[in-house]
Amino acid sequence: MNATPQPRIVACSHCGHKNRVPAAAQGSPRCGHCHQALTWVVDADDDTFAEVAERATVPVLVDLWAPWCGPCRMVSPQLEKLAAERAGRLKLVKVNSDDAPRLSQRFQVQAIPTLLVMRDGKVLATQVGAAPARVLRTWLDQALRDEPAAAQQGLT
Repeated sequence: MNATPQPRIVACSHCGHKNRVPAAAQGSPRCGHCHQALTWVVDADDDTFAEVAERATVPVLVDLWAPWCGPCRMVSPQLEKLAAERAGRLKLVKVNSDDAPRLSQRFQVQAIPTLLVMRDGKVLATQVGAAPARVLRTWLDQALRDEPAAAQQGLT
């Protein structure tokens, strides 16, 4: 991957308009036509992770995966659905662990998929291995629900 994160073209789920969505930006992307929130799914690697994930102004769901990993490919559509359900409130950052050895080491990835929920560059929750959609939804909701309470207690 390049040192500069590449934008993606995303069709608005409300009006179908195609939008160029940057990998990194303040706030969250909105449709240029109807102004509804867009699903935000981006790729990152060792060189772009800080800009794309750690500096995000919305919570980030990080998917550390590999193309040869069957469970990773099974869970990916579930994660994209979770991101779509939370358009404007969540960013999904996909990291190919084979192409990001420093991130894999930093987050002590020993099995994939490894999922992280991050806010302001801090890990709030970790899920190792594939899980059913309902389990992932509950895990993500719990991590996002607990985040303000943890921040008030200085635990994040």
